[in-house]
Formats: sequence, C-alpha cells, structure tokens
Amino acid sequence: MASTLLVYLHGFRSSPNSSKAVMTQEAIKKISNANNPIEWYCPQLLASPKESMEMVTNHINQSSADQIVVVGSSLGGFYANFLAEKYSCKAIALNPAVRAARELAPHVGMMTAYDSDEPFDFRPEYINELKELQIEKISNPSRYFLIAAKGDELLDWREMVDFYQGAKQLVLEGSDHGISNYADHLPKVIDFICAK
Repeated sequence: MASTLLVYLHGFRSSPNSSKAVMTQEAIKKISNANNPIEWYCPQLLASPKESMEMVTNHINQSSADQIVVVGSSLGGFYANFLAEKYSCKAIALNPAVRAARELAPHVGMMTAYDSDEPFDFRPEYINELKELQIEKISNPSRYFLIAAKGDELLDWREMVDFYQGAKQLVLEGSDHGISNYADHLPKVIDFICAK
C-alpha cells in the first residue's frame, strides 16, 4: 500500500483556488482511499521563488509518503521541473514556463493576484532566484507528462515540446494558456499520477 504526496503548484498571480487546481483536487479525492492514500498539497505560493521552493521542499521533506508526484501549471510547471529533478519524482507540466526568468522579467513591479486583486511586489531579485532554479535539461523524460496548448496566448508551445523531448506529451490543437478544456484531459493526468 504505497502512499502518494501530490503537490500541485499554481501559476504566476494565481492561487490554490484556480479552476485546474480545484478540478484536480476533486478528482484526487475520488481515487484516494485506504488502499491508495493520496495526500493533497496545494499551497499559496509566495512572490519569492526561493521562498516558495523552500516552503514546498520543507513540506515534502516532512512527508512520510512513499512517492511524490508534482503537477504544475505555467510558472508552477517551471517549479515542477526543479522538484522532479531534486526528488527524482514524476511531474505533470501544464503549459509550463520552461524559461521563467525570461518570461517574467517584463513583469517586475507591483502586480495583483487574479482572483483576489491582492497586490504584491514582484521584485527584480526574484528574476535571479528563478535563474537559480532553472533546469536546463530533464534527466529522465519518462518521469514527465507535458500538456501544451497550441493556442497558448502567453507561452510558446513549441518551446515546451522541445524542452520535454522523449516525455509523454499531449499537444492540444487550439485551447489557451489556462487550458479551459482541462476537464476533458484530467483523466489522462490522473492516469499518469496513478501509473506504477
């Protein structure tokens, strides 16, 4: 009876209340049971990438789970790469920002969260923190599952496909950065989480 810690990491300016996080959590609740216990962990990430990863790694290090699976959306997908390499665990990347420092450099300054309008300061030093967390190449593509949308209006799906060469990939025609049709693809996410 192997237990799993499922870490879900939301995107930039997002929260644990994002629609993909909530849908994934509900699906996990349905399959988690005495024979297949799954702990759900979806923290509110901090503005500082370094502090965010310290918070998440502290939680992982204190977990008694037999295995870890990380799901990350956008900036969360970037973090998922870092954690999958650190812990040699499975990762599911949803329209990931594979080069987060480059993508977020234009966004330094005061920002607001999408669902609360809470202001936060995205500081210049956070770009350097992202550079420190950059994974140049994934070491074991079989541990990764990429879902990339050709209709992503923020990030280039071709860069994602190239970065996750050899990994399981689901490239969506159309869709968008938020993967508005995520519910259609959630069963494949769950299958990958549960695959032994």
